[in-house]
Amino acid sequence: MLSRVADSLYWMSRYLERAEHIARVVDVQLNRLLEAPVTGGQRSHPLLDSLPGGPSAGAPTGYYERARALTFDATNESSLAYCIERARENARQIREQISSEMWEQLNQLFLFVRQPSSLESWDAEPHQFFQAVKDGSHLFQGIADSTMNHSEGWDFIQVGRFIERACSVAALLDGHYAAFHKTISDSIEPKEYFDWVYLLKSCTAFEMYCKVYTANLRPYSVAEFLLLNAEFPHSVRFSIEMVQNGLSGIAEATRAQKSGRAHRLAGRLVAALNYSQIDEIIAQGVNPYLKDIQQQCSGIHSAFYQTYISYPIDTARLRLESGQQ
Repeated sequence: MLSRVADSLYWMSRYLERAEHIARVVDVQLNRLLEAPVTGGQRSHPLLDSLPGGPSAGAPTGYYERARALTFDATNESSLAYCIERARENARQIREQISSEMWEQLNQLFLFVRQPSSLESWDAEPHQFFQAVKDGSHLFQGIADSTMNHSEGWDFIQVGRFIERACSVAALLDGHYAAFHKTISDSIEPKEYFDWVYLLKSCTAFEMYCKVYTANLRPYSVAEFLLLNAEFPHSVRFSIEMVQNGLSGIAEATRAQKSGRAHRLAGRLVAALNYSQIDEIIAQGVNPYLKDIQQQCSGIHSAFYQTYISYPIDTARLRLESGQQ
């Protein structure tokens, strides 16, 4: 596969996953306003600050204004509109590599966000707008799984999707624990109970958490579920295992060694998550642990990019000589 094609598949998937994450977090925070209104000039919630790019100088500080900018500001590389536009542009460049159903769904989502009436719809009922974006993203993922060969190209999509998810969840937890869990106590202040509920809902995790731990929210249990649960699709452990599976598929398709740097880094992080204990994580500090995960994810991305996308010309020549594309 050409590196240009691999690059577009990877970033198409990352941008769409990022857009879905932004839609979910902003939607949860706007719903929070209905229960705990704040003044327009109050600082934004840590969950909003955890989104890619964070708060920028001169950006709106009110909840509503910040949410609107994160949704529609096409000049902001961290906005939902920008991410969907970039996902569509990457898909447009590789239309022959994806199914027509995938292109139609992504193009439909792009047109929905860009249509003039979207801003009015968002002002009137933002929840419905964000729900449509989330549904559109989930539908695209389902269409991709159902209509695309589960070969090398699909593996690039999986790696992009789940490395973005792992980074997003780790950043979300990092911001929340920095604000609401400054001790090693496994208790929650009553006034902060709903902030923990919103954290779980921002990861679509509240109902699944309650099935495992009941509705008794504890910082230890929340961290354990979102970091170490092997079955929940939005946990960091699950996401990194999917990244490792995608890298294995790419290595087999390209006849590359599975001992490559990206695969080793992903395997090391998977092993660390598999054998980590939540009490040890809490004792050493949740935030340093989460920052280390984000750094390791960044390292996996860099190694993956250098191996399969931006590799030197000498490497490309050797691949051609050995019969690889």
